Amino acid sequence: MKKSIILGIGLIVAMSSCNDFLDISPYDTFTNTPTYWSNSSNLDNQCNHFLNNYVGYGNAGGGGWFYFKTLSDDQVSYHDNLWSYTNVVSSSGNWSNPLTEIRRADYIIQGLKNSTLADNVKKSYEGIARLNRAWQYYQFVREYGDVPWVGHVVSTDDNDVLYGSRVDRDIVMDSVLNDLDFAAKYIQGSNKQRFTADMALAMKADVTLFEGTYCKYRTAKENAGKGPDVARAQKYLNECVSACEALMKKGYKLNDSYQGIYNSIDLSKNPEIIFYKPYSQNVLMHSTVDYTLNTSGTHGMTKDAFDAYLFLDGKPKATTALDNTDAVQADANGVFNINSLLAVRDKRLAVTIDTVLVFKGKPYSRAGSNEFTSTTGYGVAKYDNPKEMNTTDRNNIGKQYTDCPIYWLSVIYLNYAEAKAELGNLTQADLDKSVNLLQKRAGLPNMTTTPEADPANNMNVSNLLWEIRRVRRCELMFDNWYRYWDLIRWHQLDLLDSQNHPNIYLGANLKYLKNPEVDVNADGYMIGSNTLKQIRTFDKKHYFYPVPTGQITLNKELKQNPGW
Repeated sequence: MKKSIILGIGLIVAMSSCNDFLDISPYDTFTNTPTYWSNSSNLDNQCNHFLNNYVGYGNAGGGGWFYFKTLSDDQVSYHDNLWSYTNVVSSSGNWSNPLTEIRRADYIIQGLKNSTLADNVKKSYEGIARLNRAWQYYQFVREYGDVPWVGHVVSTDDNDVLYGSRVDRDIVMDSVLNDLDFAAKYIQGSNKQRFTADMALAMKADVTLFEGTYCKYRTAKENAGKGPDVARAQKYLNECVSACEALMKKGYKLNDSYQGIYNSIDLSKNPEIIFYKPYSQNVLMHSTVDYTLNTSGTHGMTKDAFDAYLFLDGKPKATTALDNTDAVQADANGVFNINSLLAVRDKRLAVTIDTVLVFKGKPYSRAGSNEFTSTTGYGVAKYDNPKEMNTTDRNNIGKQYTDCPIYWLSVIYLNYAEAKAELGNLTQADLDKSVNLLQKRAGLPNMTTTPEADPANNMNVSNLLWEIRRVRRCELMFDNWYRYWDLIRWHQLDLLDSQNHPNIYLGANLKYLKNPEVDVNADGYMIGSNTLKQIRTFDKKHYFYPVPTGQITLNKELKQNPGW
């Protein structure tokens, strides 16, 4: 299947000193007539612009959403490990960009009302617009909680919208669900590089799992006065199960290779992929692999994440009968090879990180060119493809062309099992047709509905939920900033406090290294680079981003989020 690349259509142009609902883009400068909206090419151009919002691995030298977001307990960044916001800002693209894209979606929905295209065609385009409005509002709500809502194209006369208050986030999320249901029903087509009904179902599975668990675990104290809502949680978790079941009947299959989801130069034939961003050599490329080989330092896996991986007997570090040693001696060449550690662990670990420790004083060259180091000793090899890309392509900014998965089957399996477990009706048969397929690919025994206790369980949840969350963490390690938002929806963001949970800043065990050039603690574990000066202290205000002060100045009805 030939790849078709959608390049950036244009930069967003904002009207200075205006409300963000009036932000425009070049594609707002059309002749807004029934004739325009009756031309499918015009509608394709408008809808294709939405593809730019699924940044994947990024474009050229810029980082993408997929890998470059490192705020979690899985990685230590080589530059900034603090919260996304430490102070209130005057403006932010996290606030303004969604409103611009929502405006685009509303324009399409409004224009289609006067279109002369066939009804099923109009509904398909409307489905694409509503899907992307839902995507923008979902992110907007995750970040800010209550947000402004508008379901039509706003003009300068719409004072009730332009200068109105924020809408209850639950009401907004109900509208998001309605939009996704419409999209899943009416979008036509099956191209995995484009918007499809299956992609809408996959998005719905993610959104409803988030909403269901968020509403189950939230507390009034830390969520702007809004406490748990059991009925709402059950509704959304059941919606998640329904969306997952629909996709699990569609004929998607797990890819034989776990790493092949992430480092393929052609995902078009991958049986696991539901929606992906295509890249092509010398046409549209990215820098994800190069950043994992950065000579200035790379983001390293934490000890906390490393310890999350089960041993091949299906047991965690505390209870395994296998060798759980995590320190190694240097070999005859002075290399700290960790193959022996990886050999007894979940097979995903061996393809997720480098097989040698890499740190200051012991650099490494995975690509046969520039040497690099990691902030924790554990490098990230998951996205690299040494077999199909040459050294130059892998070692230079904007030269990689591996495709990026956006929605794929293993996430659906994870969502399904977790939603069922949260509802209290997960059966062994449910596990066997979902996460146990992932366990098998990882070389692990099947999970049961009554797993043994793990002393590392620090989330105050059942043994079953702990193991469901573990398999999610390991399957999606470093992916799409899933881990951060999982901690938000589980109401576990305090686990990112580096003083109370030091393992999130620690790395490899270097106790056999004499005179290390890096900092190590009393037990020999490497202290993540930069972290001694970047203490990350949890505050409940971090559950939400601060509303930009510029917006509050424009609209006195907008109130700041608690604690900011």
